[in-house]
Amino acid sequence: MKTKTIKTSPDKGLLVFRVFAAFALIKAHGLPKLLHFQETLQHIPDPLGMGSTFSAYFAIFTNLFCAVLVALGLFTRASAFLIFSLTITGLLLVHFNDSSKVQDVPLLYSIVFGYIAYMGAGKYSLDFKLRN
Repeated sequence: MKTKTIKTSPDKGLLVFRVFAAFALIKAHGLPKLLHFQETLQHIPDPLGMGSTFSAYFAIFTNLFCAVLVALGLFTRASAFLIFSLTITGLLLVHFNDSSKVQDVPLLYSIVFGYIAYMGAGKYSLDFKLRN
């Protein structure tokens, strides 16, 4: 009996990976921060001392706008790096002394978007179409 091998494509994998990661970030963090902006202003940490307003706008910008760009594959590396910078700051400065259960979310997002920043968007992206 002959078995079929499934041909995989790293570019298709990157497409699926970045789209699901971006939408997870938008749904869990971006939209709630935007829809409840006043609460976001009151509760968002300010680990770099730039003010809670700046921190709230930066969090919304990265969790919504940059995540949409990652999903589209447009300015992917820069957008993913901005998301990574937000999540790694949250992990190392805001949640450093918290339990591993609390650190888990920023750690996973840092790994995911750090990987996307390193790998880029792949062939199935607007970045690729604009380059070629």
